[in-house]
Amino acid sequence: MCGIVGAVAGRDIVPVLMEGLRRLEYRGYDSAGIAVLNGSKHLKRLRTVGKVRKLDEALEHSPTAGKIGIAHTRWATHGVPSERNAHPHISHDGLAIVHNGIIENHEELRAELERLGYKFSSETDTEVIAHRVHYHLGTLKDLFKAVRATVAELEGAYALVVVSEDDPDRLILAREGCPVVIGIGDDENFVASDVAALLPVTRRFMFLEEGDVAEVRRKAVRILDRDGNGVERVVRESELSSDAAEKGPYAHYMLKEIHEQPRAIADTLTERVAGGRLLAAAFGPDANDIFRHAQNVHIVACGTSFHAASVARYFIEQIAKVPCAVDIASEYRYRSPLVPANSLFVTISQSGETADTLAALRLAKQSGYLATLAICNVPESSLVRESDLVMLTRAGPEIGVASTKAFTTQLAALGMLVVALAKHHGADAERERGLVTRLIELPGMVEKTLALDGVVSRLAERFADKHHALFLGRGALYPIALEGALKLKEISYIHAEGYPAGELKHGPLALVDADMPVVTVAPNNDLLEKLKSNLMEVRARGGELIVFADPESGIKPSDGVTVIEMPRSVTYVQAPVVYTIPLQLLAYHVAILRGTDVDQPRNLAKSVTVE
Repeated sequence: MCGIVGAVAGRDIVPVLMEGLRRLEYRGYDSAGIAVLNGSKHLKRLRTVGKVRKLDEALEHSPTAGKIGIAHTRWATHGVPSERNAHPHISHDGLAIVHNGIIENHEELRAELERLGYKFSSETDTEVIAHRVHYHLGTLKDLFKAVRATVAELEGAYALVVVSEDDPDRLILAREGCPVVIGIGDDENFVASDVAALLPVTRRFMFLEEGDVAEVRRKAVRILDRDGNGVERVVRESELSSDAAEKGPYAHYMLKEIHEQPRAIADTLTERVAGGRLLAAAFGPDANDIFRHAQNVHIVACGTSFHAASVARYFIEQIAKVPCAVDIASEYRYRSPLVPANSLFVTISQSGETADTLAALRLAKQSGYLATLAICNVPESSLVRESDLVMLTRAGPEIGVASTKAFTTQLAALGMLVVALAKHHGADAERERGLVTRLIELPGMVEKTLALDGVVSRLAERFADKHHALFLGRGALYPIALEGALKLKEISYIHAEGYPAGELKHGPLALVDADMPVVTVAPNNDLLEKLKSNLMEVRARGGELIVFADPESGIKPSDGVTVIEMPRSVTYVQAPVVYTIPLQLLAYHVAILRGTDVDQPRNLAKSVTVE
């Protein structure tokens, strides 16, 4: 996802644009650019490859100023990272545009524009929009009308902002499937893809809705809806402060990042799903052809990312009906795996620099796989650069060593992979719509689950003096039990293990006694009755059960059994994300009680770049 900033004011807005880019840099690292109308009414554009600081350096050597302009920090979707592919893009010198999203019909539009004599200097879908606006401007003679005519032709998802030196008093913006907000100032107004970019200059925001096209001037905002009717959008005051990228009111980064998960999951889905379907190019321009031919999937990852991969295996096989294998990267490298025909190789990594995962990718590229796909949170990482397809998780910066929002956004991204594969292996439009709807519901369900924070905090007191714990789950919730155990051991230093509940009788029951809490995740699914039998095995040995259960599960609290009710109506595909949340909170609160370093636990690093 890329970052957009725009401003129209009575003062020099270049510092505002640059600060906005710095605050949005987590959305895109590969290039940045700015275009402003200076005092002579001419558009000046400056673009650089790399992080925003490179654009800062370029501005020092070639300073500019202006009272209206746009800026962008990019994560490449169409075209390699380069200056010519960086935003803003220009048509005929005087019209500039920045854009987030994916335009699915850009090739057809490009071909038509080339027949009309337009010359292209980039590989991007964004330049197509710029030229199309210029084309319509020739007949409509009004920038606002030209943008409306252009977006009516676009298929896909977009947020875009246009500025023209022939119309130097206003910005025109439009939204479909991608967020864009208008920041309301005093005798000045702003535009951005995220509230955080504008917090230093305003706390009052107007959020465009799907299909809106808006005109932003210094003293006025005009909005038309999809049908061309004038509408007013409510102005809301943000509760975030300008230091929202810091810990803010939270005692630790980990707690902040746990509570950021609804937004992070929503950001991961944004621009990829719209109208009840997955956008075809969400994974890259060649994704459709690759998914159509994929007959097997092989996922490789480490640590928490391995747990995400293990969840995905259940859904890829049960929903998409495609065989799926999962490996720990450090093991994959040394076991000489056999590669079935037409196998898609998937790597998952928060940092994109995990040494074992990178080495596995490089080995896979020599091993005859159909293609490689990276699911990652860092756009500029080696894993991303070296993979054929990419799904960026958009969790934003994750400072806490124990991964939280990076994990749940990986699950959301893998959910989209399941949809993409299912589309090409028998799922009809109704099935796709149902799966997409379940994904879109996730942020709201996570928000509800976070309300258990107080309950879990009190529960943590029963762990503070323990030395061991077991975590149990079945089916796709078994990897969630593994993840819950990992979180507890990472930051509280309590020895914890995750098991498939049916495996208890094959050894772990020997460890169960009154001093070992047994934490269980129990959604109301097809394996619930089997799980209940496993829980009775624990109680029969005197074990203390703590069960996070669906209200309809029929599991009741009793002596030695504590039941924490989860939100109702959590579906099969939603359960792994939703049931992860209380386990993260439990680990956090236990660590607080034990006085450990929550954000920087001993012996661990955020990114493991050595074998």
